[in-house]
Amino acid sequence: MKKLFIFAICVVTLAACSDGTNKRRLAELNQRIDSLRMVNVEKDNEINDMMDTYNLIEEGFQAINEAQERVTVERSGEGTTSAAHIRENMAFIQETLSQNKELISSLQKKVRDGSITNERLKKAIVAMTEQLEKKEQEIRTLMTELDQKDIHIAELDEQVATLNDDVNQLKDDNVKKDATISQQTQDLNTAWYVFGTKKELKEQGILQSGEVLKGNFNKHYFTKIDIRVDKEIKLMSRDARLLTSHPAGSYTLQPDANKLYVLRIVNPEQFWSASKYLVIQVK
Repeated sequence: MKKLFIFAICVVTLAACSDGTNKRRLAELNQRIDSLRMVNVEKDNEINDMMDTYNLIEEGFQAINEAQERVTVERSGEGTTSAAHIRENMAFIQETLSQNKELISSLQKKVRDGSITNERLKKAIVAMTEQLEKKEQEIRTLMTELDQKDIHIAELDEQVATLNDDVNQLKDDNVKKDATISQQTQDLNTAWYVFGTKKELKEQGILQSGEVLKGNFNKHYFTKIDIRVDKEIKLMSRDARLLTSHPAGSYTLQPDANKLYVLRIVNPEQFWSASKYLVIQVK
């Protein structure tokens, strides 16, 4: 009877141990699944950011082609009555080329620093870089041709000035409006962010007596971003909180697979609506 009792206790003990082991294994499995889900979300976010940047570059090249076409028409036809119009278009082309160069550099960095290896995207970046170089050569050639025609353009402007003043003024106004809109668009899509410890933020005057961005603070300490492109900020910390106000639902602040916090902006227009400055305190 005593032996039977001891046997029963052993069976119950083994069952309890087995149950505890299964629970532990299940918890470990769930943790691994959560980590894999987080990795997949990060990869999806990376891909979306890359595609957004890629599309902006394509739009930039399209705008450059259209501006080139306008300059070509103007210098070969009736449009040559406005040398100022040509110069405005050339300025727009050069500015857009510069923006595209920065976007391509940004895309290269995303691919280099990201966790995704995509050979097709790498080849696309190489092709866009070659397109940029080719376009820069075209613009240099076009500028040389225009330099040679400057006198001709000036003479033509004088000959037809009395007939085309109103038309030229209208064209110039439209081009200037386009340039202004382009600059305004760039300004509207520019924001600045910073993250640092409480001590670091205080040293830069960003955090003073518990208040953020009051009085004089070091603006050079902030990082400039394009809100159309930069939608993810890796904070490299296991503790982070936003000190500036941004609408709930416009962002997520969650740890990645390494338990380091990442700020993901899901609705840029809403997120940056209150302020174009973002301050995050980390530990």
